[in-house]
Amino acid sequence: MIPDVNPGSHPRADAPPVSRRHADGMNIYLINALLILLVVRQIREHQLDLRALAVPVLAVAAAAVMFLHAVPSGGSDIVLDLACVLAGAVMGAIGGLATRLRLGPGGRPLGRAGVEAASMWIAGVGARMAFYFAATHGAGPAIAAFSIAHHITGSAAWTAALVMMALADVLTRLAVVYLRGRRVGAQPAPAAAASIPAGAGA
Repeated sequence: MIPDVNPGSHPRADAPPVSRRHADGMNIYLINALLILLVVRQIREHQLDLRALAVPVLAVAAAAVMFLHAVPSGGSDIVLDLACVLAGAVMGAIGGLATRLRLGPGGRPLGRAGVEAASMWIAGVGARMAFYFAATHGAGPAIAAFSIAHHITGSAAWTAALVMMALADVLTRLAVVYLRGRRVGAQPAPAAAASIPAGAGA
């Protein structure tokens, strides 16, 4: 994704093969495409049961197996990973709190991602895609210089951090929606179910 660098070495001399950079880019594109599909699926109102939650969980697990082959731990790589995971978790929590919930027939909770929740998905996906586009269209040397200055070992570290950011976003969102759904479902079902405002039941 960006030139692979090690502190004290020349970025160009350490650049990974073109095929590897393309593979990193394909991973980023595929995992963000997966997130977009999950967004589209959640825009439609759906029942919050275990089956509905199983689909995104299985998708996230498959993405982790396919794209997260290794997590570099040299230099400041772990700090980068934690920062990206924290950012993803914060976006996921906000999106989960912004998801609209209501009681459906039989007192079963229903959920739908509104504008606020969908915008958090778009912000996360857009930020990762913008970073990758910039890294491959002129900003690579600047990112490489930043990596050297902050002891980030190279493109594999950035790729792993961005993938973990996406996974943290999805898993945190699912956890928040699931917990809110349990609280909403425990409430007595009214005669005519009313929408639960975004953020309620958190």
